[in-house]
Amino acid sequence: MPYARVEAEGAFVTKRDEFAAAAAREVLIKDGPYGTEIQRAKLAPDDYVGQTGLEQDQKGNNDLVNLTQPQVIRAICDSYIDSGAHILATNTFNANRISQADYGAEALVHDINFAAARIIREAVDDRSDGVPRFVAGAVGPTNKTLSLSPDVEDPGFREVTYDEIVAVYVEQCRALIEGGADFILIETVFDTLNCKAAIMAVRQLERELGRDIPLMISLTLTDLSGRNLSGHTVEAFWHTVRHARPLTIGLNCSFGAEQLRPHVQLLSDIADTYVMAYPNAGLPNDLGEYDEVPETTAALTRVWAQNGRVNALGGCCGSTPEHIAAMARAVKGLEPRDIPSRGQEMRLAGLEAFTVS
Repeated sequence: MPYARVEAEGAFVTKRDEFAAAAAREVLIKDGPYGTEIQRAKLAPDDYVGQTGLEQDQKGNNDLVNLTQPQVIRAICDSYIDSGAHILATNTFNANRISQADYGAEALVHDINFAAARIIREAVDDRSDGVPRFVAGAVGPTNKTLSLSPDVEDPGFREVTYDEIVAVYVEQCRALIEGGADFILIETVFDTLNCKAAIMAVRQLERELGRDIPLMISLTLTDLSGRNLSGHTVEAFWHTVRHARPLTIGLNCSFGAEQLRPHVQLLSDIADTYVMAYPNAGLPNDLGEYDEVPETTAALTRVWAQNGRVNALGGCCGSTPEHIAAMARAVKGLEPRDIPSRGQEMRLAGLEAFTVS
């Protein structure tokens, strides 16, 4: 599989190795979101449906656009590459059976993910400028939670089981890998148990396919105290997922760069792997829109890079190709973060972290 490894000077080099080599040279740039750019395309309801035959209204089903309007997704991807992005994530945040059930599009999950990965794969492979670029198959948290009950009268109730969530992620990740994804990006993690189900799904796929599938994991915080929805602190979350040996660990969404700064700093101090952070473009205004201009976002994230806190930077909600380009210019020439070496200790986590030295 050419997207899993490339041949260089007679020896096979894995994508994990390629990423490490690139990250040793510079601060890498991740792309931004697809939702805002799809909205800019002003697609009509029929454009979303395309030739799928779906009868339910698909307006807002941005993942389906991979199938019905692939040229829109390709144009967005190309704009992020032109902006300087090295890490291109697929437009598949809600491309899982649970989330697509809201649109009656569950049967198209494999096709959506395969098409999404194939579009980005081709966009990356079509460039012949020698710049290292990587395709990250993005999986979101779904709209169900394993850690919390949706029924305040029944704390033990769950709408789904752990095994069901694992199966949902296996289906999505298999299609992403088949389409050409180099890595799986488990992003916007608000429930740590959902994340662990995604990790398990990737491990199952590794056994099935007989190959390494590098993981990228990105936590999202729900308040300024630094916890996700299921209650984990940043350090406790790292202790919980460190066993998965993620290629990158990081933070995304949540807040703008100013509010996310102390949490990125904490994670940078404790994570013995690459750190990738992609904040929102500031905080939303009263209309839910983002007003932070690219130069402001770039200046704030440049400080992270100057202080040796990150190995990769990108943008989340409200970010545009202009934001990504400004970030790329801002960190050009800066030294990437050195990965700290941590001693052999027992690191445990409830909602808080606990280390037995």
